[in-house]
Amino acid sequence: MILTVRAPLAGTVIGIEDVPDPVFAGRLVGPGLALEPERTGGRVTALAPVRGTLIKVHPHAFVIAGEGGRAVLVHLGLDTVSLGGSGFTVLAEEGQRVEAGSPVINWSPAQIESGGLNPIVPVIALEGNESDLEPMSPDRTVAAGETLMTWA
Repeated sequence: MILTVRAPLAGTVIGIEDVPDPVFAGRLVGPGLALEPERTGGRVTALAPVRGTLIKVHPHAFVIAGEGGRAVLVHLGLDTVSLGGSGFTVLAEEGQRVEAGSPVINWSPAQIESGGLNPIVPVIALEGNESDLEPMSPDRTVAAGETLMTWA
């Protein structure tokens, strides 16, 4: 069964190895890719990339367990845990079932950047094998909800 992982927000695709964070670039939490979010100046709603259950929800990140027990992490910005939730509005709760495209967290990439942090958004196939992923090519611009990668 193939799991389609959709873009949680609009942006430009970046290879995971190009994320300026050794944990993500080194694939220590799993393979995947990242999005350089559009800077609209306004707030953006991060959407569920797959259908499943929210097993972790923090203001800056969330994990959804999808079909076959495969879990996807969406991390909103780098080092944003240091903000203690400031600037993020959580729209869903742990244990909640969601569809791909359901709103999860509202935030402002421009505000994160103006505060000195990087707003890049890693999308990670937790405990996945790189060989099972078909990621979109880097440097492509995607709309929220567009297929980002498939996970076999």
